[in-house]
Amino acid sequence: MNLLSRYIKEDFASYEDFKANFRIDVPERFNFAYDIVDEYARLEPDKTALVWCDDNGGERVFTFADISKLSNQAANFFQNHGIKKGDAVMLVLKRRWHYWAASMALCKLGAIMIPGTYLLTAKDLKYRLESAQTKMIVSIADKEVVEAIEGAKVDVIRASVDGPVPGFIDFTAEIAKCSETFEKPSDLPDNDDPMLLYFTSGTTGMPKMVQQSFTYPLGHIVTARFWHNTGEDDLHITVADT
Repeated sequence: MNLLSRYIKEDFASYEDFKANFRIDVPERFNFAYDIVDEYARLEPDKTALVWCDDNGGERVFTFADISKLSNQAANFFQNHGIKKGDAVMLVLKRRWHYWAASMALCKLGAIMIPGTYLLTAKDLKYRLESAQTKMIVSIADKEVVEAIEGAKVDVIRASVDGPVPGFIDFTAEIAKCSETFEKPSDLPDNDDPMLLYFTSGTTGMPKMVQQSFTYPLGHIVTARFWHNTGEDDLHITVADT
């Protein structure tokens, strides 16, 4: 079952045909976590969603059913800690697989995800935590993150993916205790509500906050299907930070 056909026409006779006729059918209250991840989990639960590996030989293959269940557990975790629709949560995860459990969980809650790259210094992180009035951070527990949290003038709930760390909730252990089912909220975000909050590079001044709405993933159909030329069941290697 190719879900792409629900949103676009894939076949075009020429570039001119594509330019004139390509469009995306945007449903009301589109939510990538529910409409793509959970839908694939329903239709093809064993379909591969993510192949993850590290530089120590570790590897995990996640199906859409796996990501759906993990994101449900993470959504329950976030909800248990008071995270709700519209709250900002920062993820600094250095390509850990936990990013996909957390990001899809935040989608399900209607919360706002702030991706943070591993290049950010304590000063950079502190600025972002304060500017976005961040409610929670899920991160690796390196010294830059710890210094930023301790110096920030916001009360941030902190969770780590590096196992038991003093002052941090053990994200991996805690989501494992949560239910694999999550009741979809009745007040799902509208298409124009913020899903992502990026910060600009700050080349000519302090970084600026840039919001992306819940239709943002649909915009990347052009990137993946027509620029990267990926098709159904292709494996796309991503070396960028999460």
